[in-house]
Amino acid sequence: MGAIQALRGTRDILPEEVAYWQRVEAIARGVLDRAAYREVRSPLFEQTELFARGIGEATDVVGKEMYTFRDRGDRSVTLRPEGTAGIARAFIEHGLHARGTQRLWYGGAMFRYERPQAGRQRQFHQLGLELIGCAAPRADVETIAIATDILRALGLQRLRLQLNSVGDAADRQRYRRALIEYLTPYKADLDADSQGRLERNPLRILDSKDERTRAIVADAPSILDALGSESQAHFTAVQQQLSDLGIDFALDPCLVRGLDYYTHTAFEIQSDDLGAQATVCGGGRYNGLIEQLGGPVTPAVGWAIGIERLVLLLQELTPPPAIAPDLYVVSRGDRAEAQALVLAQKLRHAGFAVELDLSGSGFAKQFKRADRSGAIGCLVLGEEEAATDTLKLKWLPVQEQTTLPQAQLLATTAELHARLNSLRHQ
Repeated sequence: MGAIQALRGTRDILPEEVAYWQRVEAIARGVLDRAAYREVRSPLFEQTELFARGIGEATDVVGKEMYTFRDRGDRSVTLRPEGTAGIARAFIEHGLHARGTQRLWYGGAMFRYERPQAGRQRQFHQLGLELIGCAAPRADVETIAIATDILRALGLQRLRLQLNSVGDAADRQRYRRALIEYLTPYKADLDADSQGRLERNPLRILDSKDERTRAIVADAPSILDALGSESQAHFTAVQQQLSDLGIDFALDPCLVRGLDYYTHTAFEIQSDDLGAQATVCGGGRYNGLIEQLGGPVTPAVGWAIGIERLVLLLQELTPPPAIAPDLYVVSRGDRAEAQALVLAQKLRHAGFAVELDLSGSGFAKQFKRADRSGAIGCLVLGEEEAATDTLKLKWLPVQEQTTLPQAQLLATTAELHARLNSLRHQ
């Protein structure tokens, strides 16, 4: 029998790449903590009805891309294709509206049956933010500013904020009629997907990737011209407050996002370094979603960052994060190996990153592995050291070596930390 491999559209993330993921998560958590957002964790699968009602049955996500199955209770269950609907369900189920404005964030795996390509997998990962309970334009701006802060803190510079408003329900209905009237004479010239969307979901035609369709859409009426006075005032305030923060943006009337729950502000943050899959963050306001799912009328705004695409960028732009241990422990002989295990654990409890060589091979091979590990210090225990409760401490960057009692090393951990830091930054 052949070896079993990962399913198409899924991939293993090996330790060297995981270091980038951990960097993203640590920096994002720091930015979100400072902005008073709290982490929430929702299930990987939900009732299918949640996504059908929340995302919209006319969307590609619900119609073509969801992983849906019937469980042993004959219930229709779906692996979550995005995070917002699950957070909205949790907001309603746990009565969070009674606690005032909620600043929440989440991270984890999502699932869509799409054609795999660089930065897009069938199991993919998102970091998302939801600000629930505030209708003010500054809520939209705060969320965009936080996303920008995270991406900048990661060292990304070549970023573009694309901004649009899709208005409220009345605005969209008015625009929908105008768009159908404009596109109907061109129906035969549209790509097949857009022909199917013309009556069902015409706004999605605006972000078609088909070149001929894009040429037709270029002269279509602008949704910005269909906005009512309240929507115009909201969008004007968003633009002014972004400018006040020094966040540059470009208006894109064709930006509608792929999910039906969006209202008013819609946005994407794109990178010039990612080619066709340029969007690293996308989101917007969704004032009607919580009511649509059975909760109270509640305004909300949020976004999601695609971790795979972000890691691709970081791998191109930054060196791999250091994952070397502080100390590498080499030992040879039964008594020395037993002492080395105890010593390594005590040093770990004292706050050091310690790799213990478990190979039992000769000292020469263990020393080579110590050099390759990137460790700053190498601790050596042989039969002689074991008999005298001593060890050899070798500082690898400068090739200095000394012999000292094991108890002395454990009693002077502050000095050990100081020397490690000094050598690491030389």
